[in-house]
Amino acid sequence: MAVHCFSRSVKSAAAALFLFLSVLGLAEASADEINFPSELLTVISAGGTKHQFLVELATSDEQRSRGLMFRKHMDADAGMLFDFGVTRRVSMWMMNTEIPLDMLFIGEGGAIHRIHREAEPMSQAIIDSRGPVKYVLEINGGRAAALGIREGDRVISRQIGNDR
Repeated sequence: MAVHCFSRSVKSAAAALFLFLSVLGLAEASADEINFPSELLTVISAGGTKHQFLVELATSDEQRSRGLMFRKHMDADAGMLFDFGVTRRVSMWMMNTEIPLDMLFIGEGGAIHRIHREAEPMSQAIIDSRGPVKYVLEINGGRAAALGIREGDRVISRQIGNDR
């Protein structure tokens, strides 16, 4: 009888622990929702074609740390612009990011220096800028290729400061 009661207690404790950890995981993903201001941004190709995106701005450490984590969908003309405040080498990853992304690494003046295409969702692999940049624009994976966006194209944005 003691073994049976002990077994039931262990099962109850395990179930309670599982429920607690499940709720904790959900709370972590949605607690303290972070607000991201937004703006229109334009990518201009070398041939002059313009592509407009409505982007959320990640300018604080908290915003940059969260980024597009836990999102299940992003509109085709949406994205997120990360502003690092200074020009430097930048490393990104896709941990807790559920949608594939193209990462456009952008210099201080708005020129695209590197494009990492189709970053793998949930990957912890480091994605490096391969040189100094000040901004990273994340858009849906495959979108840069579909629109013909290439390295050397320019990003025009109020946040970048070249929208005059």
